[in-house]
Amino acid sequence: MKHLLNPLDLSVDEIYELIYLAQEIIKDPKKYSKVCEGKKLATLFYEPSTRTRLSFEAAMLNLGGSVLGFHSADSSSATKGESVADTIRVVSGYADIAAMRHPKEGAALVAANSCNIPIINAGDGGHLHPSQTLTDLLTILRNKGRLKNFRIGFCGDLKFGRTVHSLILALLRYEGIEFVLISPEELKLPSYNKNAMDEAGAKWIETASLEYALPDLDVLYMTRVQKERFFNEEDYVRLKDTYILDEQKLESAKDDLVIMHPLPRVNEISVEVDNDPRAKYFDQVKNGRYVRMALILMLLGIEGGLR
Repeated sequence: MKHLLNPLDLSVDEIYELIYLAQEIIKDPKKYSKVCEGKKLATLFYEPSTRTRLSFEAAMLNLGGSVLGFHSADSSSATKGESVADTIRVVSGYADIAAMRHPKEGAALVAANSCNIPIINAGDGGHLHPSQTLTDLLTILRNKGRLKNFRIGFCGDLKFGRTVHSLILALLRYEGIEFVLISPEELKLPSYNKNAMDEAGAKWIETASLEYALPDLDVLYMTRVQKERFFNEEDYVRLKDTYILDEQKLESAKDDLVIMHPLPRVNEISVEVDNDPRAKYFDQVKNGRYVRMALILMLLGIEGGLR
């Protein structure tokens, strides 16, 4: 049985096939509207979510399946002390596949080792978020026409940013990717990510200046400073507005820059940027539904998906 716990659980060829399928779904969604009839997706979200949870639910509904689950730990038996392992054993008796978000790193792995249905890691603490990575790869491919030979800047919270960690790991398998890490000292990328880049022979630099990095970027991946990851309010308040992307800063950027953000945003991208043709973060959200439709088909082994 195949799970998606880490972006490296899929080979490069499998990712290309999945992205191809997602683009086929975009072209003709009606063709796939009943392929999951009789199938159930469980969405087990121990942390709040808007885009990820709703996109998984929309994906399954658009495939003709149904959805059950919970949207916070407070509405589950976790409040009574039930373990993740016991919860997933129970849920696997009701559903064919599950997407799980949890504040603790490794929770999705525990779930995968405790049940007989495919598990999708929908975010485990500040660790990884592989289905968002697939969304990001599709967004880059649709806007740049390639998944190699470009310079990408990651800006903001690189310490706790699971979307950043996942995407870097995935991009290390493609040639010619250069990484620019833009963050304050307190929110630098963890050493294990840097070690992975070094082992892959990737080019990367660190800087605290968005203005310095911006002119040479092909892709800019903005992130918010995550209040829920901080141990005290004072540090969050001090760092939350470190970077704010606005039209004035974008005057120095390339005309074909792709601006991405996993959302939600707070202040790090001014709303005036929304009308800039380089802003692709709302397209990124739409891409998430189609990628997750393809992913569900793949993991369920349904005809039209991957085997």
